[in-house]
Formats: sequence, C-alpha cells, structure tokens
Amino acid sequence: MSLYSVSESLKAWEANAKFWDDNMGEHSNQFHREVVRPKVTELLCPQAGELILDIACGNGNYSAYLAGRGVRVVAFDYSPSMIALAKKRQKKHLAQISFYVADATNAGQVMALKQERPYDKAVSNMAVMDIADAAPLFQSVSRLLDKQGIFVFATQHPCFVTLTKQYLTPHSYKDIAIEGQPVKQCYYHRSLQEIFQLCFDNGFIIDGFYEESYRGKEIPDIIIVRAKKSASK
Repeated sequence: MSLYSVSESLKAWEANAKFWDDNMGEHSNQFHREVVRPKVTELLCPQAGELILDIACGNGNYSAYLAGRGVRVVAFDYSPSMIALAKKRQKKHLAQISFYVADATNAGQVMALKQERPYDKAVSNMAVMDIADAAPLFQSVSRLLDKQGIFVFATQHPCFVTLTKQYLTPHSYKDIAIEGQPVKQCYYHRSLQEIFQLCFDNGFIIDGFYEESYRGKEIPDIIIVRAKKSASK
C-alpha cells in the first residue's frame, strides 16, 4: 500500500511536532476532548493499578489523563521530537509514565517495551491511519497483552474521511490534521474490512464499537474499536 515510506511519514511528524504540542497544550483540542476521548475512555475503562500501553502517544496528554486515574503507563511514539516534548509537558507525571521512542511498524521495537508483567490494556488515539504497516503493531500488542487484555483504538472513519474515491483498495495520501501545520502528513487508508481483519488475524474479538462525529454531524468522523483477546490466544 505504502506510496509514502515510514521515513517520509516520520519526517512530516518531526516537522509538525512543536506545532502539534503547542496546539494540543495540556488538555488537547476540542475534537479530542469531545469526540475522541469520551468513547475511548468508556471502552478502555481504565482502572487504578493497571498497566496500559499508549501507542503513538503524541505529546502524552492521554497518558497523563490515565496517570491521573492511577494507571501506570508505558507510552511511545516514533518521533523523537514528540517524545522530547511529551517528557517536558508531562514532567509532573513521569513517576507513572515511561516514554519511549519506538516505531509501531517495527515489531522488534514494540516488543522491546515488554514489562515485568503483561499489559492489562493498550490504547491508540487517532494513529492507526498514520501507520504505514499496522500488521506488526497488532501482532505485537496481542503478544504483549494479558490473556483477557483489550486494545482500544480510535481512527478516521474509512468510509467517510478520505481525499480519494477509493475505498476497498488500501492506499495513501497526504493531508493535514490541524489547520496551519507546517507540512502535510501521510495518511494510510484501510477499509473497515481490513481494519477488522487485523484484529481477527491476531486473536482479537471486537466487542465494542462506536462511530462519532464532531459537533453533532450526521456523518461520523471516526470509529472507536474495542478488541478483546480471545480466551484461546
């Protein structure tokens, strides 16, 4: 699928990192606060004492939100600039959050985040569409999670959010996430079938699903999926 390489995608996020952090601040923007976070949190149901993996964590705002609920968080992003900004912005939470630079397309780097016990849960807020090859991530998350672990992820709604007329065929294109960002970033389109198949191929059962829109629109902007490991895996 990848018209744009991981290195090209990373270059864009390195260029946009400070702009992103400045615009998200400590509480994230309205879209994340009102559209993404509520349903992600409902499906994730974070509990004090849990160990949660935060995938493509950006400036660490959701990691800090989890830390405020008594969660121990391991958070990673492939952008060194973004992780440096996250450590700076979330410095008061560093006793509960461990930040790492790791590439979600590299199974070895994700597996290197293994802790002394399995993760209870994993979460990804609006990043699956930014990942050139998501298969290594889903494989690794399945291996890192506890037997009854869950993976909650929010991503663009593939039926309604794309700049092309293709749907079934995986493809990539460039666009912006926030108006005014320095450079366009790479987006990787996958159909619902392909996204769900990533779950099924890695021993997950989908037992929670939402379609959410910004400011009450009828057409949804994102999907939020809860994938639970099957007992046989």
